[in-house]
Amino acid sequence: MADFDYDLPEELIAQVPLEDRTASRLLILDRRTGGITHTMFRCLGEYLSPGDLLVFNDSRVIPARLRIRRSSGGAGELLLLQRHDQSGIWTAMGRPARRLRAGEVVKVEPATQGSVTSAGATIVGRDDTGLLRVRLDPRVEADLDDYGAVPLPPYITAELKDRERYQTVFSHQRGSAAAPTAGLHFTQDVIDSLRHDGVDIAFVTLHVGLDTFRPVTVEFAEDHQIHSEWCSIPGDTVEAILRCREHGGRVVAVGTTSARTLETLGRHLESGSREGFSGPTDLFITPGYEWKVVDGLFTNFHLPKSTLMLMVSALAGRDQVMRAYEEAIAERYRFYSFGDAMLII
Repeated sequence: MADFDYDLPEELIAQVPLEDRTASRLLILDRRTGGITHTMFRCLGEYLSPGDLLVFNDSRVIPARLRIRRSSGGAGELLLLQRHDQSGIWTAMGRPARRLRAGEVVKVEPATQGSVTSAGATIVGRDDTGLLRVRLDPRVEADLDDYGAVPLPPYITAELKDRERYQTVFSHQRGSAAAPTAGLHFTQDVIDSLRHDGVDIAFVTLHVGLDTFRPVTVEFAEDHQIHSEWCSIPGDTVEAILRCREHGGRVVAVGTTSARTLETLGRHLESGSREGFSGPTDLFITPGYEWKVVDGLFTNFHLPKSTLMLMVSALAGRDQVMRAYEEAIAERYRFYSFGDAMLII
C-alpha cells in the first residue's frame, strides 16, 4: 500500500462545493500514452465521441449520521451504513465504539431544533469487525430527514449549507452512506448537451457503504478485506452497454462506484447472461485486474493508500496515476469529494 501513498497539502482538500457545479477543473489522462491534459469540466464533451456511453450511479445519500444520547448522559453518534430489509436492523458504525453494548437503548436527537422529539434506538449486537447492529424507533426511520445529518467525510470540516450539494442532480434511489462524488459535477443541462452530441447515457445503482469511510490499514492490498455493497443494473442499461460495444463506442464509468457495478456485470456477461441484476458485490479491483466492461473512468481525486487509488491504478497503471496526481498537486487542483475531476480514457 505504500506504493499508492502521496503527500497532499491540507489546503488542497476542498472543504465546500463550488457555487457552480460545472466550474471544476478537469485533468485528462490518456491511459495508453500517459499523456496529461489540463482543461475544464465544461470541456468534457470534447474528449468523448458519438456512440460513447456514460454510466452514472443514481444512488441517493440518506441522512445517515445520527446524534445520540446514552443513558449515562454521554453524547455519541451512529453512522448508518446499510439496512437489512428482512429484519429492519441497520449495520452502523458507533461512537464511542467500545462502550456501546448489546441491549443498550439510546436516544436519537433531532438534527434540527423543534422539528421532532427525541426517539429511541436499540443496540442489538456487534459483529466480528466491530460494526454495530441497530434497531431504530419507527419514528426515526419514518422521519430520517429530521433526525439525521449529511454524512460528510471526516476530512470535510466546513459546514454544508445546502444538503442537496452532496447529492447528484439525478439521484433518486435512497441508500448510500456517502455520495458517488464524481457525479456531483454534472447538471441536467450538461447531460442533455452530451446526449445532443451523440453520447449515450445510462444509470446503475450502488449504495455506498463502509469502505468509503474505512482506511486500508494492512501493508499489502491482498490482505485487505473489502465489504460488500448492494448494486443493481436495469435491463435497459445492459442493452445500452451491448449496443455501445456493437458500434465500437467506449463505456465510461462516472465514478468508481459505477465502475465497480459495471465490472460486477462483467462477471454475469461472461457467464452468458444478458439480463439486468440486483444483489451484493464484493468485487475488489486492484492492479493486474482484467477489465471486462469499463473503457474509461471519470472520477475525482482519491485519498492516498485507499482502495480507490488501487482501482484507478488498475485502469491506468500505477506509475501514470501517481505522476498525474503529482502534476495535479503542482497545478493546485482541489482534491476529494468537493474537488476537481479526472478523466482516464
